[in-house]
Amino acid sequence: MNVSDATPPGDDPGTMAYNFAVVGVQKGGTSTLAVTLNQHRLVCQAPDKERHYFDDETVDWSAPDYARDYTAPRRAPVHRLLGDASPTYLYWPRALERMRAYKPDMPLVAVFRDPLERLFSHWVMLRSRNLAWPDWPDFLTEWPHTSLPDAVPDDVRTMRWRHMTGLARGFYGEQLQRGFELFDRQQWLLLELREMLGDFEATIHRTTDFLDLPRFERVPPLRNWHAGAEQVPGTAPTADDLARVAEVYAKDLALFEELSGIDTSAWPTRLVLDGELDPAELAARFGRKVR
Repeated sequence: MNVSDATPPGDDPGTMAYNFAVVGVQKGGTSTLAVTLNQHRLVCQAPDKERHYFDDETVDWSAPDYARDYTAPRRAPVHRLLGDASPTYLYWPRALERMRAYKPDMPLVAVFRDPLERLFSHWVMLRSRNLAWPDWPDFLTEWPHTSLPDAVPDDVRTMRWRHMTGLARGFYGEQLQRGFELFDRQQWLLLELREMLGDFEATIHRTTDFLDLPRFERVPPLRNWHAGAEQVPGTAPTADDLARVAEVYAKDLALFEELSGIDTSAWPTRLVLDGELDPAELAARFGRKVR
């Protein structure tokens, strides 16, 4: 922020409503993207990177109080955008429907990552935070979804369901299909993690252009926020695990490729499905992070 943009002493710039969202995917670079955007002089940094409003099952969604619950302090009068980077929204049942009721013209950004890599990184994150979270075999079997779930179970704690629905988060095609039914395609910016890391400056320029912001004069340097642990204790994925999960994702991955136009030819899931990558090779790579 420029010194001239700061709020003068005694002035209260008030609050502002959230008006754009980074909706997914978890472990796909959303933190890196959000932290970078928050350094733009016209973007207000939210109190929390992940607001988790539209996936809150305790809200009375028949009469939500947006003015009370979905605003944040405006840090400077110049600020005009406030983003919610909650990577659960893309897959969470009814989250996008709730978002559409809130703001039908909401700009939405999604960053995608190979489904198998994302799934393993998700598990590594949980194990690095608390070893009470299940080991890899149980992570795959607690909720072994074979398609995108359409409801949150009534008989489980939402926090556990949020963390343990790793398989469900990988059905990108179904998520986009639902998203495109609710929001015009022009409201979506679809990014890919490898491309973002390979040319970070170009990705940030695409994102600020999409959000109708002037480009950074100098894009902040790439930082890998919330990177996973170097190693975690547990059971490493097997080749059979990865081959089986890849098959679970096969039909949905084809749908995602059709809807998104994103090139997945370098994704391990696509390579395993096409017989161009031995699942044992991928299992060995993942296994180096497990002790």
